[in-house]
Amino acid sequence: MPDWSEARVAGSAGVIDPGFDKVGEAFAQNFEEGLELGAAFAVVIDGETVIDIRGGHTDRAKEKLWDETTLACIYSSGKAVLAFLMARAISDGLLDYEAPVAQYWPEFAAAGKERVTVAEALSHQAGLCGFPDEMPPETWLDWDVICAKLAAMAPLWAPGTANGYHPQTVGFIAGELLRRVTGKTTGALIDELSETLDLNLYCGMNESDGARAAYMPKPPKAPDLGPMNEFKQYAFLKPWSAPAKVSREDWMAAELPASNMHADAHSLAKIAHPMATGGRDVSGAAILTQEAINAALKERIRGDDLVLPFHLSWAAGLMRNINRHFGPNEAAFGHAGFGGSCVIVDPHNSLTAAYVMNKMSPYLVGDPRAVRLLDAVYASL
Repeated sequence: MPDWSEARVAGSAGVIDPGFDKVGEAFAQNFEEGLELGAAFAVVIDGETVIDIRGGHTDRAKEKLWDETTLACIYSSGKAVLAFLMARAISDGLLDYEAPVAQYWPEFAAAGKERVTVAEALSHQAGLCGFPDEMPPETWLDWDVICAKLAAMAPLWAPGTANGYHPQTVGFIAGELLRRVTGKTTGALIDELSETLDLNLYCGMNESDGARAAYMPKPPKAPDLGPMNEFKQYAFLKPWSAPAKVSREDWMAAELPASNMHADAHSLAKIAHPMATGGRDVSGAAILTQEAINAALKERIRGDDLVLPFHLSWAAGLMRNINRHFGPNEAAFGHAGFGGSCVIVDPHNSLTAAYVMNKMSPYLVGDPRAVRLLDAVYASL
């Protein structure tokens, strides 16, 4: 058995299949080096869970152990869930990546956005990375108002000419498209999948589920965004760039698909799994077509991002792993969340993996804790 016992990681629990001892060692090292408060990591290969581990604490005083009911806010790692939900809508014939957003949302055509496609929006090319005009930051909790503002907004750059990360707004664009073609909110679509796949995953939480959410100490310093420009300011740095002046309970209850999903690691690895297996979920049911997966994962744009300080290759909602932010396989895909969480999709190995934690780091993507775990996984394959 791998040595990631209680002696090394408080409350350590879960399963590690034979042959993956290096992952348990890497998990323990993250704690022993003081990099973690509480964390969980899961890997699913070809429908089988080979790793599902957790340990540490969920509170500042280190009195409450991280257990199988613990949830972590995954911030932008939720965009991987959105990418899957959009691929499923494509697979079901409800959406088309190549169609204009305005085909499903006519108001979105305003101010020169009539040709912006679904794929361009999901790959951060729409020029709507944030709002240039001041607004009360609590406005983010009003779905209809934010969607109306996005529909009316003029792009900040010519759509389709550059990628610039949309930290909050891409969740509203994707979520509104899903709502218009399914009649259901992002949270409701996730709840349906949670029943069939046994997921602990939420977009919008009631008070009892919110009580399971781990305390998340903020990073010791702000992330490094690189040389400043107006797009980075609108996306991240204005007083209205993200929700504020609201209670924690109201924020948790709101649906902010790009930034406030809560989950455990195993649920994230499970929900993304069909994108790595030709469409089969962990029960073996075919829920995506290969055609939809191919379209979801094809490169949509590559270039220096206008908002994130990286040269990126974007698929329709996921980053392509050209920078090895998601382990050593450059043919994989993934998304990271503020503070360190991440989700990985690797069709070559029929593998999905997810890492969640509550001690937040300043890494925008490629958190060393997650990379250490992923390197150990690939060393064990």
